[in-house]
Amino acid sequence: MQYTLITGASSGIGYEMAKHYAKQGEPLILVARREDILQELQQQYPHTKIEIIKMDLSMPENAKLIFKQTEEKALFVHRLINNAGFGEFGEFCHSDLEREIAMVNLNIQALMILTKCYLQPMKARNRGEILNVSSIAGFMPGPQMAVYYATKAFVTSFSKALSYELKDTNIRLSILAPGPTDTEFVKSANLANSNLFERLKAQTAKEVADYAIQHLGKKLVIIPKFFNKLLAFSAHLTPDWLLLKIVSYIQNKK
Repeated sequence: MQYTLITGASSGIGYEMAKHYAKQGEPLILVARREDILQELQQQYPHTKIEIIKMDLSMPENAKLIFKQTEEKALFVHRLINNAGFGEFGEFCHSDLEREIAMVNLNIQALMILTKCYLQPMKARNRGEILNVSSIAGFMPGPQMAVYYATKAFVTSFSKALSYELKDTNIRLSILAPGPTDTEFVKSANLANSNLFERLKAQTAKEVADYAIQHLGKKLVIIPKFFNKLLAFSAHLTPDWLLLKIVSYIQNKK
């Protein structure tokens, strides 16, 4: 039996993707800190095989533990969706260091470890799919969210390089780079204090999830919505001094 493993499956894009695959009856491994929401999904789709793993991936060793648990149960993950992540709005000088360390651990280390662990058995079978969730933030520097933007730059760069390494295999890797999305991320990142969601129209998590599923494995970089594509493309052409001003203006404090 082949499984789709989704991290950060209890809310937002991960939750919507989990619902989509569950409706199709695809076996799932859902990972999140909030077990109750995963159990509700499990009960909502009783005819779909859903494994639940309660885990905090901001502790990097837990990524290895997830792999160990699925290996012990002989669960072959043919589709890995690294969706878990969070951000923090505010100037770096005054932000919480421990929270930023946890952000780097989750957004970068956990994603890298899970990709490494599950890629190896995929490579042995020469089949599989990987979706690494980045952001249009990964194409530019981000004043007021310096660490978050940097973590997404890592995800984008790492995933592009890895896709090239896999070009002669039957393993498909895609990067999801959405723009502003109406999820719990807004609250957890303190973005209610930012003008970002007033200046850029947000998509729903379902819209982003549906678009991602439609293009997974078919495109390297999946960017929902034309304006977000334009923003990502423009970032490559805009000098840093101007790009920094634009990004700062878009998401400065109210």
